[in-house]
Parts: sequence; C-alpha cells; structure tokens
Amino acid sequence: MEMTVKELAKIVGISVRTLHHYDDINLLNPSNISESGYRLYSEDNLDRLQQILFFKELDFPLKKIKEILDDPSFDKQEALHMHKKLLMNKRKRIDQMIQTIDQTTRHMKGEINMTKEEKFIGFDFNKNEYEAEAREKWGGKTVEHANKRIHNLSESEKKSKEEEMNEIFRAFAEYREKSPESEAAQSIVQRWYDYLNANIDYEYTLEVFDGIGEMYVADERFTKNIDKFGKGTAQFASEAIKAYVSKHS
Repeated sequence: MEMTVKELAKIVGISVRTLHHYDDINLLNPSNISESGYRLYSEDNLDRLQQILFFKELDFPLKKIKEILDDPSFDKQEALHMHKKLLMNKRKRIDQMIQTIDQTTRHMKGEINMTKEEKFIGFDFNKNEYEAEAREKWGGKTVEHANKRIHNLSESEKKSKEEEMNEIFRAFAEYREKSPESEAAQSIVQRWYDYLNANIDYEYTLEVFDGIGEMYVADERFTKNIDKFGKGTAQFASEAIKAYVSKHS
C-alpha cells in the first residue's frame, strides 16, 4: 500500500520538508505521483529510507549515501551487517564518554582521583570528519598539501586567513537575495576561488571547485555551518560557484 509524503513522514518521524529535499536531490524519489500531483511512496521506498537514515546516523554525507545506494553491487544484507558493526563501535565510544562523565563527577566530589589522561577517555580527535571524505573525492595529495601549508602558518597568520574566509562568506550572505550570476556574486566567487588556490601548493581545478560548491547543499554539515552567516547562504554560494564554473569551463 502506497503512502503519501505526510504518512511516510509520520511513520518515520522526520519532516515532510526533508523528504521533499531527498526527492529534489534524487536520493529518495517516490514510486508514483498521483493524478493530483501528490508524492506516493512504496515499501521499497521505505526500505531505502531506512538505509539512508542508518548511513546518516554514521555521519555519511547525503551525496555519498546516494552513490552507495545507487551502486548496482549494493547489498542490503551486507549493509545491515556493516551498520551494526559501526554502530556498536560508536556505542562503545559513547559508553566510554558516559563513564568519563561519571568518573569526573566523582572526581569533583573528591571521591576519586583522575589522571589527566583519564579525563579524556572516549574523545577522538584524530579524525577530521571532512578529511576522509575530501581524500576520497579529490585524492590524498590535495588534502596533504593543504594541511602542510596550513600547519606551517603562525597562529596570527591562521587567524588572519580564517577572518579572510569569514569575510568572503559574509559577502555571500549579504548578496544572497541577488542573482548568483550577477557581477557582484561572481566577484565574490572569484575571491573564494583565489583564496583556495592561494592557500595550498596545489591548483584547485574548476572540476574540484564545482564539487566543493555541490557539497555546500548536498552535505547538511556544510549547509549548517555556512548558513550561520545567514539562512540560504549555502544555496546561494553553491549556485554562484556553479555559474562561475559554467562560465569559465
């Protein structure tokens, strides 16, 4: 029995807006459209949505989830085993952090003594959540060059570079109501492209730049961070970059 988008949203506990977004990016398309134009979802759609949410829980970006699910070799049974394994690892780390909280509470009460190392059991700062994705999409060489250049900067230089980047995205936010193809918007994109190429010993190609722009809207983490400058900034920046790449290709 087919479900409307509202019925599916109620069953799963997510918003209708999210389902509309998944449809727009071809991550989860309804099996049918009614004569009245309503989206209708099947049991197969429901199963695919379950997979999407498992991957999201494990911090996979939407674009990567789509690639995985659309791969002809994708095996649901194998994927479920992988989800379980990764979620159990995640649970173990969370349990360690909860234990650290309990231990810290007892330490503050004077009941036990904790070493400096014990206060940070469960935390994991060794992996940058974006780095693995960047390595896979553009190759390790790009990321390594970028990291090397950044690590060689002094603290004041790093702060200056960060402020320069923030200024660029504040400019995107300021002009987000205008056309992404406007001269003002394209001028900001040029500043951003120049900024990226000036900060690594590797040239960002237009193809890579286009991929970066796509991730601003395909990956909710990027969207959330960029939209701190103003709601809609990520979408505007993505469209402006797309227009820039199209113009200069």
